[in-house]
Amino acid sequence: MRTNRADLVDAALAMASFGVFTGPIVVGVADGTGPTWAIVALGLLAAVPLAVRRRAPVAVLAVVAAALVVAAATGVRFTVFVSNGGPALAIAAFTAAERRPRRVAVIAAGVAVAAVTATEVTAIGLHPDVEQDAIQLVTAVPAAFLGYAIAVRRRYDEQLREREEQRAREEERRIRAEERLRVSADVHDIVSSTLSMIAVRSGVARVVLEQQPDEARVALSTIESASRAALDELRAVLHALRESSAAPSAPTLADLPELVATADCDVSLSTPPQVSAPPLVQESAYRIVQEALTNVAKHAGPVPTRVDVTCVDGGLSVSVVNAAGRASVPGGSGFGLVGMRERVALLNGTFDAGPRPDGGFAVVANFPVGVDRG
Repeated sequence: MRTNRADLVDAALAMASFGVFTGPIVVGVADGTGPTWAIVALGLLAAVPLAVRRRAPVAVLAVVAAALVVAAATGVRFTVFVSNGGPALAIAAFTAAERRPRRVAVIAAGVAVAAVTATEVTAIGLHPDVEQDAIQLVTAVPAAFLGYAIAVRRRYDEQLREREEQRAREEERRIRAEERLRVSADVHDIVSSTLSMIAVRSGVARVVLEQQPDEARVALSTIESASRAALDELRAVLHALRESSAAPSAPTLADLPELVATADCDVSLSTPPQVSAPPLVQESAYRIVQEALTNVAKHAGPVPTRVDVTCVDGGLSVSVVNAAGRASVPGGSGFGLVGMRERVALLNGTFDAGPRPDGGFAVVANFPVGVDRG
């Protein structure tokens, strides 16, 4: 077993206790009471156990108390002070209170201090020629209280640290859940938008293949380009999942013109010249427009649609409004609107979607982030 720093400190403390309080008597500089062998033996018995006080606090307290009891009962003074005054019992009581549960520490320290004090008081009559007092009671009791106070403080700090770690784990789980939700929304938007466009364009190509082959080729070319772009986006998302340090190349507001140009409806776009917003906000705004345009193509057909991006009260507002049209694909899973609402909620924004009085449909998302106008 390797000797650590605490063991070295305790060993030095044990040697210092014997050298300072018993050593002067051994070398003849000060006077003790009793045979030399008894002075040395009891001095060692009271000091040496301090070297392992952290490993066996209660046992060390018992041995030190036994040495003091024997010394008081036999009239041996092995330190330079009355009643063998010194730090041994105080250190042992402090360590027991600081290292052991409260019930164990109270019983051990109480029994040890009571036994030593009772023996010292009794020894006053047994050995009137040897000075005796209750000095061990005066030093050991405050030391035990100090050790208990430190133990309480340490347990309190440990509880705080555990709560902080628990909060950190919960926060990590929340972040991971939000990241999974964001990734699932990304995949849904990419796949839904691309497949909807492919379905519409392939239908056009099938209808005009024989009469208008040039238009059919344009539709097929658009399908090819969109498919490749969707695959690239999916690869970027999956790569980011595998490599936690890698961030996918997320779309921004600057990519809206390209998105609008490939939409299967007549779209007019209005955006500020420049908008400074966090990347996640820009990506979420882009995905909302992408999903909304996909829904227009699926449920209303190639109807006039307006996309507006505005800065309002330091926030970012995105709206997609389409005119009334005839549903091209009946029904729907509803996941698109749910995904858009969840995207906005992750950024503490507001989302609203519903039919308009004129028969059209409107999607409006507001992001209350500190967005600076360019």
